[in-house]
Amino acid sequence: MYPAVLIVDDESTIIDSLEGILSDDGFEVMHAYNGYEALKKIEAESPDIVLLDIWMPGMDGIDTLKEIKKMSPNLPVVMITGHGSIESAVDATKSGAFDFLEKPLSIDKIMVTINNALNFRKLEEENRYLRKKAIEKNSITGTSIAVQKLYGEIMAASPSDASILITGENGTGKEMVARTIQQFSTRPEEPFIIINCAAIPEKNIDSELFGHEKGSFDQATSKNKGKFEMASGGTLFLDEIGDMNINTQAKILRALESKTFQRIGGGRTLHMDVRLIASTNKNLEQEIEKGNFRQDLFFRLNVIPIHVPPLRERKGDVPLLVDTFFDKMAQQSSDPKKTLSPKALELLDQYHWQGNVRELKNLVERLYIMVKGDIIGMEDIPQPYNPEFTSEKSIESIPLFNMDNLELARKRFEQQFICKKVDQDKGDLKATARRIGTSVHYIKKRISSL
Repeated sequence: MYPAVLIVDDESTIIDSLEGILSDDGFEVMHAYNGYEALKKIEAESPDIVLLDIWMPGMDGIDTLKEIKKMSPNLPVVMITGHGSIESAVDATKSGAFDFLEKPLSIDKIMVTINNALNFRKLEEENRYLRKKAIEKNSITGTSIAVQKLYGEIMAASPSDASILITGENGTGKEMVARTIQQFSTRPEEPFIIINCAAIPEKNIDSELFGHEKGSFDQATSKNKGKFEMASGGTLFLDEIGDMNINTQAKILRALESKTFQRIGGGRTLHMDVRLIASTNKNLEQEIEKGNFRQDLFFRLNVIPIHVPPLRERKGDVPLLVDTFFDKMAQQSSDPKKTLSPKALELLDQYHWQGNVRELKNLVERLYIMVKGDIIGMEDIPQPYNPEFTSEKSIESIPLFNMDNLELARKRFEQQFICKKVDQDKGDLKATARRIGTSVHYIKKRISSL
């Protein structure tokens, strides 16, 4: 399908000339002789680009441009005039014009400008699509009152550049909330840089945060940008800030207050412009009383507090979350989507989820792998989620000593061992893989052969 171009000009000779040129190049061409007619054509025909003359009787090009941008903000408009001036170009650009062409028109310039505008629109549409997918991926799933309250806080806080402190238990989705805030902020296309405050060794913290120059210490074989520099113009997410040691807290506070820092071994002062979001699973006010957290840093971070509710307070969200997880797993595996029976769903809905959404996701993934049928029943739900669960259907019911095949017995024993470890880790396959020294893929392979 060829792009559609709307030509708006009160001179029929210009329209005829442009229609001939663009039609020969494969464009679908339509025209209008004034601004009012142009607005009707845009509403009825939805062109891909508009070539708009500035000087027209009645509604001139600038006023028409403003109305077009109200109707179709993403529609590229190229302004054309025989009386070009800097003032006209500035007015057109301020009003949302993509580019500005002067009469007499150059055919080459027209084609280049149209193609640039169409490519720019395509990139904008791709960016909007990717942003929409990012928002969907990081959105908090649920319809409970607690989640609706959280949505409201996120939407109110996102447009501001004020610091945000996200609190909540492990597994509630604090990073997901931070990413959602960034997507709805004024910096959605800018970097989102995460600092895992609990994972960075104290000896590396200065280099990790502020970067270093080549040769500034023994291991500095090249110049390195720190997280603060990488986040410039975007969002800096301090994950689990409550686990950061007191000395590092002081360094971060100085940087935040001055909005400047220096790389290790460097003499140049770098300025930073970042949106700051922090998260913690600890009660920072109690940590302040214990001397584990700086009060001045707490006040710097806690401008807008957002609390992510635990799953046990999100009544009615478990069925929706389970369905969402099954959807994603079916898409990834290309297998038919599985479902939980009403009794199995009721069982999970009543459970007290200490590991929150993360624990529920791990269990659903385990059930998806281990249960062969499309419907997962109550009898498939293991302990502690199902107090009445018995091992009659489990692998442990297979008597190893009655097996005549040594290789089969070895495989069964390995499966029993892996399943027990997965149980101990509450279905967290990554944790089990780390603990027994293998890969998640290998664990899934062994479990799926049950």
